[in-house]
Amino acid sequence: MARILLVEDEDKVSSFIKKGLNEHQYTVDVARDGVAGLTEVLQQTYDLIILDVMLPLISGIDLCKQIRQKQAQVPILMLSALGTIDDKVNGLHAGADDYLIKPFHFNELLARIEALLRRRNLNETSNHLLTFSDLNLDTWDKTAERAGKKITLTAKEYVLLELFMRNPNKLLSREYITEKVWGLHFDTGTNMVDVYVNYLRNKIQKGFDKKLINTVIGMGYILREQ
Repeated sequence: MARILLVEDEDKVSSFIKKGLNEHQYTVDVARDGVAGLTEVLQQTYDLIILDVMLPLISGIDLCKQIRQKQAQVPILMLSALGTIDDKVNGLHAGADDYLIKPFHFNELLARIEALLRRRNLNETSNHLLTFSDLNLDTWDKTAERAGKKITLTAKEYVLLELFMRNPNKLLSREYITEKVWGLHFDTGTNMVDVYVNYLRNKIQKGFDKKLINTVIGMGYILREQ
């Protein structure tokens, strides 16, 4: 199921939402202020983000704007006790996809989330071609090419490349890659990630001057033009 970031400073509200969503098989990370929320967005990939408007350190409106600069496609649901038309307009202009007024019934929140995720999935289906620089990946037939040259990938190499191309210019830690590609939530104690990244590099970079997958020493890997 989808992974959701909830940015909410009221413990009772965040506990209520997290408990309900967990019961519906959603994975929920909670941040209690705007700075913590932004940190999570920069470090993780989420299917949907829920933001409270009134947050410490960075307001929900400003945080929404910053998220939109980093992740243009992620659905954002804004929560607020402020229910005037102007409040809603401000939230939507900041980049929110939907605006829910507190207090709300959990079933309404759940329905809004499901609608946003359905819309996101439809958009992803229509955008099955991923492009970065001169590298192209077709997620329908699982094929890749660079500058017109076809690249043959193994199943794991394909999943790894898709992960990079869905997170361009974003640092991915080895732990995060292990979780997303192999489904493991612990340190394997091996150099498995490094080995597969090198396999992938050899296939997409050999014969090209421009390197795309870059190492950030001690932290992980990033897909960016060098």
